[in-house]
Amino acid sequence: MTWEPRAPGVLALPSGRLVRGRGRRAPLPPGPEPELGVYLLGRRPEPVPWEERWVRWPDFRLPADPAGLRSVLLEVWERSAAERVELACAGGTGRTGTALACLAVLDGVPPAQAVAFVREHYRPKAVETPGQRRFVSRFAPR
Repeated sequence: MTWEPRAPGVLALPSGRLVRGRGRRAPLPPGPEPELGVYLLGRRPEPVPWEERWVRWPDFRLPADPAGLRSVLLEVWERSAAERVELACAGGTGRTGTALACLAVLDGVPPAQAVAFVREHYRPKAVETPGQRRFVSRFAPR
């Protein structure tokens, strides 16, 4: 089972895959727990009771290991076809929005349109910095 399409923070990709974005500072949204969580934070997060991946990514910056992020996002894309997967940073906007935009590129959205796609379908202020926007525009599709 994947996410309920209208659940808070859920982004529907063009392929129909559903991924939840959120901020870890906020309480866990109601409903089922994720089966995989990918946490985009400068420091290793507190453990959660589901499978997780940590991508070292300081606030307002870019991922420390872009190739590692790509690898994790490919796993997210694969698993989101049949599982509940979430991406989260502290606030759920900048790093999470950037990762969701990169995931949209992997799903077929052109890199030049991915930020607008995520802002329209996830959060209007997603992908906060010029560097994050450039990162998405240069993110190569599969």
